[in-house]
Amino acid sequence: MARLTRHELKDDKFKTAFEEYEQFARQHYREIATTVGIALLIVGLVFGLRYLMDREEAAANAQLGEALETFHAYVGAAAVGAMGAQSQSFPTAHDKYTKALAEFSAMTEVKGWATVLPTQRAVRIARYHMGLCQAELGDETGAIKTLTQAADDRDAQIASLARFALAGQLVKEGKTADAVKQYKSLEEHPTTTVPKATAELAQADALRATQPADARKIYEQMQKEYASDSTLADSIRQQIATLPQ
Repeated sequence: MARLTRHELKDDKFKTAFEEYEQFARQHYREIATTVGIALLIVGLVFGLRYLMDREEAAANAQLGEALETFHAYVGAAAVGAMGAQSQSFPTAHDKYTKALAEFSAMTEVKGWATVLPTQRAVRIARYHMGLCQAELGDETGAIKTLTQAADDRDAQIASLARFALAGQLVKEGKTADAVKQYKSLEEHPTTTVPKATAELAQADALRATQPADARKIYEQMQKEYASDSTLADSIRQQIATLPQ
């Protein structure tokens, strides 16, 4: 028998492999079809979920933008032509913050299938602003509750803003010791939104009336730490000069 050429050997191996695969496919047709069907279903679900999340994110960002416009709107009677046609204004701060609170609150009321999706960052920002609105409207209990929730946010920038606002609210409530704990936590874990110096100044300010000696210690330490920052150093000197004796 003549020897097979290298090309013929490769061709023969290919045919054998193909025949074996064809036979396997015939024997396991249902299993293969089921596996492929499941894989296609999973891919479809992933792309569908991604589409839904993108749509929800876009809607949440748009809502947040509108609510923030209300939150930062002008209060009072503006001169004719001083504001753009699209700008909002309110006769009183109470009116402004009442509307803003309603808009932010609506964003946090997630319902239906949206509850199974990760909470959008815009929604978490809205929760923080809810607390600010409640504080402005005199709802101290509601503000503390909302800001405490926002302070646990997984986003460090949002959490630090909420913690800072919460500390300020605790000071107003006369809970200075609790506020100082919040400020110290912010000092130990500074962020872009709440730098260490901001937390230190706020802590000293919270202690000025009741514990001026402790406030002075913080200011003096800051004088050493931020001596190269002339603007901050001048501000600290002024704070020290006006401390109660």
